[in-house]
Amino acid sequence: MDVPEHIRTQIETLPRRPGVYLMRDAGGTVIYVGKAVDLRARVRSYFHASAWENPKVRAIVSEIADVDFIVTDSELEALILEANLIKEHRPRYNVRLKDDKRYPYIKITWADPFPKVLITRRMEQDGSRYFGPFTSSSAVHQTLDLLRKSFPYLTCNREITGHDERPCLYYDIKLCLGPCIGAVTQEEYRAMIRGLVRFLEGRSEEVIADLEARMKAAADEWDFEQAASLRDQLRAVQRIVEKQKIVSSAGIDQDVIAFAREEGDACVQVFFIRGGKLLGREYFVLEGARDEDEREVMAAFLKQFYEEAAYVPPEVLLPEQIEEALVIEQWLRGKRGAKVTLRVPRRGQKRELVALAAENAAETLAALRAQWQADAHKHEQALAELQEALGLSRPPVRIECYDISTMQGTEVVGSMVVFVHAVPRKSDYRRFVVRSVQGQDDYASMREVLQRRFRRWQMATSGAPGEAGRPEARLQPGVSSRDIKGWAKLPDLLIVDGGKGQLGVAVEVLKEFDLLDRVPVAALAKQREEIFLPGRTRP
Repeated sequence: MDVPEHIRTQIETLPRRPGVYLMRDAGGTVIYVGKAVDLRARVRSYFHASAWENPKVRAIVSEIADVDFIVTDSELEALILEANLIKEHRPRYNVRLKDDKRYPYIKITWADPFPKVLITRRMEQDGSRYFGPFTSSSAVHQTLDLLRKSFPYLTCNREITGHDERPCLYYDIKLCLGPCIGAVTQEEYRAMIRGLVRFLEGRSEEVIADLEARMKAAADEWDFEQAASLRDQLRAVQRIVEKQKIVSSAGIDQDVIAFAREEGDACVQVFFIRGGKLLGREYFVLEGARDEDEREVMAAFLKQFYEEAAYVPPEVLLPEQIEEALVIEQWLRGKRGAKVTLRVPRRGQKRELVALAAENAAETLAALRAQWQADAHKHEQALAELQEALGLSRPPVRIECYDISTMQGTEVVGSMVVFVHAVPRKSDYRRFVVRSVQGQDDYASMREVLQRRFRRWQMATSGAPGEAGRPEARLQPGVSSRDIKGWAKLPDLLIVDGGKGQLGVAVEVLKEFDLLDRVPVAALAKQREEIFLPGRTRP
């Protein structure tokens, strides 16, 4: 495989120091991010003939048009930077978590006098305690609904003074302790929240012992109402604990991680063991795992998962050793503030846990693949029906939909929603603030939005070879060269919200850019659910 001269020159000028390298294609898109102890040696290794036996390496090398690098002071800094750059660019040849959305966390607002228990998708340095990440928002809601019966925390937004005349309904049904009416003191409420935190940490024995002691103390003081409330909490906690499986008599915290792979799809299963009990499990789907070594897949997952994790246990059990174990342990030690061991058990109970996680990963992946195949079949049918209904030459893979709306009564905004293979692609969604139109004129606003969209297509596809990714001189304010590359794809179907008038605007804009023969267009009048097509007088 011939290596372009400018790439050879770039490689020979790379420093022999730790850092991160970014490989870009001809359009300037980052296709791979890697870290190295010796940048020059690592990047040069991609161009050895022996490396090209790997299909993934061969594919990467065939697309490289440019190599960037960032020098770091250590391999540890390179590891952290690599994880952040993969998250930012989502290169298609890197192993990465499938969903680029933020995962949900449970948040305990300790800074509040009466802490709340919330679900959030962002961890902040605000004095709160976080648990997660979790893959399913609905599962988190179900967990909190269950825990609320044991720990009836606040859910309202009212200011807590203790002097309200009446409590809310939740107090009457024993899902709130009623601090708003002074039914519980601040210290008593915070003690209950501390119990919730200990429970989420897996320290249920401590929670039970504390509730029993407080219940006895309340009864000794003849505060039978408080004793009864604590008794109800105790029973609810005991019912949950009965369902928790004890997997280790040592009572330690561990994460057990294994994965399964089939035809390029990969699923990682994580068991969360806290205090020797299996508290829960989560699965994560990976992209870019095809033709990748299993140890590389596991290392990539560990870096991305623990970058987002609210808690790092002292021990992580893995199915096999990974090459980056030492530097990952060093990184995890920094996050935890104490020693973390990546362990590969060879026998005994720990090995059985890893095998069980792998079995669960395989079963989850099989179920997911069956669901994906069923969904893909439905989507293919839907697109085929759409092709027939609109008289298209082929099923529309990429569909772009445009709508005009007024925000807060003043700002006019155009929205672009994108579907690829009938699935929403939220990373391609865009919002256009209309600048040239005064007042409420939906037709003129739609014209501006579509003109800006196809002007960006022109920018992304025009110019001499190698310049498509660098149109800085022609960009509008607020549009970066990296953003412009995403506009190079034309839609297979353009849909505008409105009737014949908006359809006419869309047709005129497509003619302006000489795209009417390349981009099918339709208008959707939502009120009557009518579809208008060019050349037809009636919907």
